[in-house]
Amino acid sequence: MKLRQLSVFVENRTGRVAEVTRILAEHSINIRVISLADSHDCGIIRLVVNDVDRAIEILRAHQFTVHDTEVIAVEIPDAPGGMAHVMDVLFQEKINVSYLYGFVERSGEKAILIFRFEKAEEALRALQTHNLRVLNGNDLYRL
Repeated sequence: MKLRQLSVFVENRTGRVAEVTRILAEHSINIRVISLADSHDCGIIRLVVNDVDRAIEILRAHQFTVHDTEVIAVEIPDAPGGMAHVMDVLFQEKINVSYLYGFVERSGEKAILIFRFEKAEEALRALQTHNLRVLNGNDLYRL
């Protein structure tokens, strides 16, 4: 179960993240997860939204460079060792993580990690083989 994530490339200047989020809000696109990574000159806004195709169309119409990427969401306990367990499974299965980001669903209960893998199918099999809960888009949108 893979999710579609948008990567929006923006100049590293005041107001660009606000512009992206405002445009999506004006078109009733709901952002479920967001992450921002930056370098000196540019930033990458990573988003999981409720309507990927429409969001791509809208952002490109506003002259943003947007890429559609497959990611995998894994639910873990929000407790010490929750993340370490997932990372140990991936290490044991020799799965490389390209990047990840996460958020807490409810403090002390569950957290969600969003992963980008070089070999997504292998990663998905490894996670499921080790009985880790992989979320689909609907699971994530209902949080």
